[in-house]
Amino acid sequence: MAYVDRGFNSGGGRISPTSAEFARAGIQNDCTLRPARHPQHSVLFYEGDKAERVYELDEGVVMLFKLLPDGRRQVVEILNAGSVFGLSAGEVYDCSAESLTPVKVSTLDRNSLETSPSLQRHVTRCLLSQLETLHDHAVLLGRKSAMERVSTFLMRLVPNRGGFGCVGPTEEAGEDSRSVTLHMTRQEIADYLGLTIETVSRVISEMKRKGLICIDRQDQIRIVNICRVCQMTGMH
Repeated sequence: MAYVDRGFNSGGGRISPTSAEFARAGIQNDCTLRPARHPQHSVLFYEGDKAERVYELDEGVVMLFKLLPDGRRQVVEILNAGSVFGLSAGEVYDCSAESLTPVKVSTLDRNSLETSPSLQRHVTRCLLSQLETLHDHAVLLGRKSAMERVSTFLMRLVPNRGGFGCVGPTEEAGEDSRSVTLHMTRQEIADYLGLTIETVSRVISEMKRKGLICIDRQDQIRIVNICRVCQMTGMH
C-alpha cells in the first residue's frame, strides 16, 4: 500500500495526518529526517524501486500512478499536504509518485518507521482513512457513469461539502459557487477517473453548457452551483 490519504483537501471527512508527526517522532527516536523541495513534475520514486523510505507531504500536490505494459496509466490517488505515502508491504514500491506542483516532502528511512511505535500509531490512523478512499474509488471506477465520475472529482476539490456532515451553502445571498484549481491536465484527470480524455472533455463541456460550471482558466473551474453538482455524483 503506497498511500494513506482520504481526499484532495482538508475536508471530505478524511483523517488529516499531523504534518509535524515525523519531526516529533524523529526527535524522540533520534531518527534523521530529510526535508527536500522538488519542482513540478518530479518523479519521487518509480514503481519497482526499492521501498527504503517513507514520505510525508508538507506542501504541494503529488500524484500516485501505475503503468500497464502497453503504456496505459491508472492514477491511483492525488495527495495533498499532510499525506503519508511510500508505504509498502513488500520490498519495492507498488506504484510511482510524481509531483503535480512544486512540493516539499520529508523522508524517513523505512527502518526508522518499523522501530518507532509513535509513527506506527500515526500510520495506523491514516490506514483507516485509506480504506474509505479505496472503497470510494472502487465504486467510482466500477459503477459510476462518466458524468458521475467527473462530478465526484470536482466535489472532492471543495472542502467540507458533499460528505457526511456537509455544511451546505453558507452564502447569505444564496450563491453557492466556488473556484477550484485542478493541478492536473485533462489526460491526468482521465487516467484518474478511468475515462478517455475525449470523454472528460465532453462531460466538462456538457456541464458548462448546462450552467453548472464555468471555465475560468485551463487549470481553474468555477462550480456555479455546488449542490447541483453534488447531486450528480450518484451518491444522493
